[in-house]
Amino acid sequence: MKKLDKLILRAFFGPFLLTFAVVEFILLTQYMLKYLDELVGKDLGAEVFGELLFYFSINMAPVALPLAVLLSSLMTFGELGEHHELTAIKTSGIALTRILRPVLIVVGLITVGAFFFNNLIVPKANLKAYSLLWDIRQKKPAMNFKEGAFYNGIPGYSIKVNEKMNDGQTLREVMIYDHTKGGTNTTVILADSGEMYMDYNDTYLVLELFRGNTYVDQNNSSFRSSTEQFVRQEFDKSKLMLSMASFNFDRTREELFSDNKMMKNIKELNVVTDSLRTHSQREKKLYAPNVDPFYMYFKADTGQVKNGLRLLDKKISRKLPEPTSETLLLATNKARNIRSFTNSYMERVKNTLREANNYEVEIWRKYTQSVSIIIMFLIGAPLGAIIKKGGLGVPVVISIVFFITMYVMTILGEKWAREGLVSVGAGMWAANFILLPIGLFFLYQARNDSSLLELDFWRKLMARLRRNKL
Repeated sequence: MKKLDKLILRAFFGPFLLTFAVVEFILLTQYMLKYLDELVGKDLGAEVFGELLFYFSINMAPVALPLAVLLSSLMTFGELGEHHELTAIKTSGIALTRILRPVLIVVGLITVGAFFFNNLIVPKANLKAYSLLWDIRQKKPAMNFKEGAFYNGIPGYSIKVNEKMNDGQTLREVMIYDHTKGGTNTTVILADSGEMYMDYNDTYLVLELFRGNTYVDQNNSSFRSSTEQFVRQEFDKSKLMLSMASFNFDRTREELFSDNKMMKNIKELNVVTDSLRTHSQREKKLYAPNVDPFYMYFKADTGQVKNGLRLLDKKISRKLPEPTSETLLLATNKARNIRSFTNSYMERVKNTLREANNYEVEIWRKYTQSVSIIIMFLIGAPLGAIIKKGGLGVPVVISIVFFITMYVMTILGEKWAREGLVSVGAGMWAANFILLPIGLFFLYQARNDSSLLELDFWRKLMARLRRNKL
């Protein structure tokens, strides 16, 4: 490797690692904010949240790489141009394409690695991330008794505490409704004070109550004719043990989530896509036999009314009677039934095709996200050489503009592909095909040392035409 290549690569790797870390952090923060309300208050511990963040950071890496490459290439070659290092290299007779070659090779390796990473690692990370997120969603929030309000987090009990002392374990004026036997509030416990603590390795909540009464409603068949249907039991001290099994953090088997398209690689996605498209084609062929019984015809020899379309090609040897109001009403109802059946049938076929398109979108996404890395480099590196501005000022603004442009076109193409307005491949590749000529134009301008909007091609063409005229 020549010293020039080492210089350029050294200037590129620092901004690339920095921008990738920053972009990854921003995207991860923005993504996790959607689930913030479901994550707080669960008392899960730092290791669970760290595991969730790690898996989602893997999910965000393919999205962060194109923006990181765009921003770092802009910063690198903008910095070289700002300090006239790029001019000095060009003066020595080295072309711009030769200057870009070492970084282009590295970006190509990143592109290939990103494709295999997106195809092999990201689906497994998605499986673990979303299964863990599901378990966190299902877990109940940490137990929190509020003064003067009923707490219903423990199954079968409604507990009200009017006052909690400073330590949080001493309670005043406790009211407990026991619903474990079903029906109405058959058991009510009132106590002047109490103590609350965990026991048996935090598997049970113990409520030790003092100076209270227990009221039991015995209104059942054995006491139906008796006037003594309520029993009151007074106590100086009573202990109530409540199971905390519903607060445990149980992990669901990951295999239950493996059917989602985000958890599959290209080979598995192709299998599902082919199955769905084959099923939709089979459904289309079965439409005529399924709608056939809705039609009616008169059997020529007996005059009986039969269902089906298969005998319509036969000639009727006698004249049919004029349609009556009952016949017209029957025909109207049949037409309505056919229309309703057709609409529901076509909607089912359309949903199957839409689902097949969704799986095919995931297939193409793994390719387009990787190729966009090279396209972002073709935009960023020549543009940095043209504007000659390094740092985090102008490059950040330009990077955001191009990234938002790519993101909007990608979302629009995906939407059209899912709805079947365009082919899935065309919708997914549209953003890259639109941005590639822009990158090649910037490369052409930078190679000819032209300004951003100065078109040397047209100027040379007009000069040649004038020479020919002379």
